[in-house]
Amino acid sequence: MTSHRGGGRRTAQNIGKALVKILDSIINMALLGIFLLFLLYGSFVLLQTGDVYTAAGTEKYAMYKPSSEDDGEAFASLQAINQDVFAWLTVYGTSIDYPVAYTDNNETYVNTDIFGAYSISGSLFLDYRNSPDFSSFSSIIYGHHMDKNVMFGGLEEFQNPEYLNSHTYGNLYYGGKDYGLEFFAFLEADAYDSTVYRPVIPADEEESYAKHLVQKSTHARDIGITAEDRIVLLSTCTSDTTNGRHILVGKLTDTIFADSYRAGANGDASGQKTVDLQAAVLFGLPLWMLLPPCILVVLIVIYFLCRRAGKEKYVPRYKKTK
Repeated sequence: MTSHRGGGRRTAQNIGKALVKILDSIINMALLGIFLLFLLYGSFVLLQTGDVYTAAGTEKYAMYKPSSEDDGEAFASLQAINQDVFAWLTVYGTSIDYPVAYTDNNETYVNTDIFGAYSISGSLFLDYRNSPDFSSFSSIIYGHHMDKNVMFGGLEEFQNPEYLNSHTYGNLYYGGKDYGLEFFAFLEADAYDSTVYRPVIPADEEESYAKHLVQKSTHARDIGITAEDRIVLLSTCTSDTTNGRHILVGKLTDTIFADSYRAGANGDASGQKTVDLQAAVLFGLPLWMLLPPCILVVLIVIYFLCRRAGKEKYVPRYKKTK
């Protein structure tokens, strides 16, 4: 009777151990599956991010940039694709070198590329309350702030006063003609600051508005703005605060400035693009973006090493008997 009870207990124990092993294996497989899913998702996000930067890069649009050599035919071919395209903005010595769109609202081109397709990076676009002939005293061009100085990401470089002093000029092409831009102020403002975001300036308030921008700026250059002038604000969001905005202000002029950063202008192209603080890349991506999947791989390796060590620790060691 005792032996039957002992045998029953041993059988129950064996069944219990088998169930524990099965559950342990299921849990291990589930954890491994979760790790792999996170790894795959992270890789997918990285690839998607890389595609976003590629899609927003200036190289994609370079073939459409207006030039005197082709009498604007390349730009006209872009307008044939999307009639909302009306201008081309270049800030010398930076990566800002893009076409500009204009439509009847400020939402469409937040997530629409210049070809009319959905895009996270969106497009540069003029405030719908302005006129596409830049006849307004104050015109506002918006663009996304993106890493790697893509779109308007390069505007943050102008936080440095010395950078503004060395990157003073740009070019704005519209109506089949080039116009110069002379930048004179950089602001850090709130997106809802109506004293700054004023695409429509009443008569006799032009000079006071320009003075207000200079007073609100973190640094500025005195170039003597008058009521007869026209100014352009380049606006983008910041990475520091939700409603924070970086704004670069320039004077629009008939004088066309030479691009001293252009290859060949000074015998080299050393200043063609600004220095990217996240320039260290792998597979076209900043190294910091590769950190999450690397951490997951390390965790998986550590997990299996711990599992192996645990198994070795509890392996019964039998003494040989004579």
